[in-house]
Amino acid sequence: MIELYPYIKSLHLIFVITWFAGLFYIVRLFVYQIEASQKPSPDKEILGGQLKLMANRLWYIITWPSAILALIFALMLLHVRPFLLDEPWMQIKLGFIVLLYIYQFKCHQIYKQLQNDVVKYSSNFMRLFNEGATIILFSVIFLVVVRHQLNWIYGVLGIVSLAVIMMVLFKIYKRYREKK
Repeated sequence: MIELYPYIKSLHLIFVITWFAGLFYIVRLFVYQIEASQKPSPDKEILGGQLKLMANRLWYIITWPSAILALIFALMLLHVRPFLLDEPWMQIKLGFIVLLYIYQFKCHQIYKQLQNDVVKYSSNFMRLFNEGATIILFSVIFLVVVRHQLNWIYGVLGIVSLAVIMMVLFKIYKRYREKK
């Protein structure tokens, strides 16, 4: 199976990329669904129906299958190279992956609510929530790329700084949108 490792790794990366694309876009669709729910009829019904269809297709045709296939190929990679589980960077990466699946399940809960016309969050909250996947993506990429060279203090400070910068940019964008 070692000779298949590069192919398995390639497939794993492809499905990780499509999974993240789905996670980024589904929350953007949540924003649009929430905003459409506040429009007057018939816009509310027309937009709502179309956005539900788009979310359904994205969620069940791209996002969930990608999450499952990324996991399957990751397990295959670890089967070929189980010694990676002893590496501290891999253990931290797996912690972030657990957080990513928790994020996925929360997105699924919100998806189900919006499909049933239950709006529990504001569009601004969803815009901020969308950054959760971004922070996890940055964390995992840096962990994998720099591995042993990573100074954990700088890594943690970098992720916290990224989160703070994203919050500031979010607030600036919110003010900009409210002025329009």
